[in-house]
Amino acid sequence: KPYIRHKIFSMGKQKKTRKFAVAKKLISAKDPRIKANQEKVAKATEIAAKKKDEAQQHITQVPTAMFFQYNTQLGPPYHVLVDTNFINFSIKNKLEIYKSMMDCLLAKCIPCITDCVMAELEKLGSKYRLALRLAKDPRFDRIPCSHSGTYADDCLLQRCQQHRCYIVATCDKDLKRKIRKIPGVPIMYINSRKFSIERMPEAFGAPKT
Repeated sequence: KPYIRHKIFSMGKQKKTRKFAVAKKLISAKDPRIKANQEKVAKATEIAAKKKDEAQQHITQVPTAMFFQYNTQLGPPYHVLVDTNFINFSIKNKLEIYKSMMDCLLAKCIPCITDCVMAELEKLGSKYRLALRLAKDPRFDRIPCSHSGTYADDCLLQRCQQHRCYIVATCDKDLKRKIRKIPGVPIMYINSRKFSIERMPEAFGAPKT
């Protein structure tokens, strides 16, 4: 019995065979543990830090028309920058842009349309031909664009930052969020089939939301 038990236990053991011609693991030349590589990384970080220090910090100048958050440059006749989707939503809600703007602000309004917005409407094709016809109204003030690129949202943002005399008319949530970061620029939007205004202290005609 003890012999059988010893035999059973001895069967489970595996014999280890020696491995021949096994190469030793070598550290690669790009390994970060090598001193030369560490020195290279340190030099690169130093150069990057120097460049960062040398680069001039661009600080945006606060417009002289701003009195804290209040924009003294805004006044009738109001110049309203119109976005593509604002024209489309005005047509859907059966609102005449020129009349509804004056009802909202209780003053004369001049709707302004940039070349980028006009180009965007032209790109949208025949589906938005009514919006394009409306944008070509002679009462709309056409503003030429001199910047690079044709993205309408960037065009309107740039225009607002340069000149704080505009109201931006848009229904785009992303564009609204970006404009809210610029102090003194009111936003016009459509609410319950009426034009409403945001961040405008003199807007007595705007419906309460």
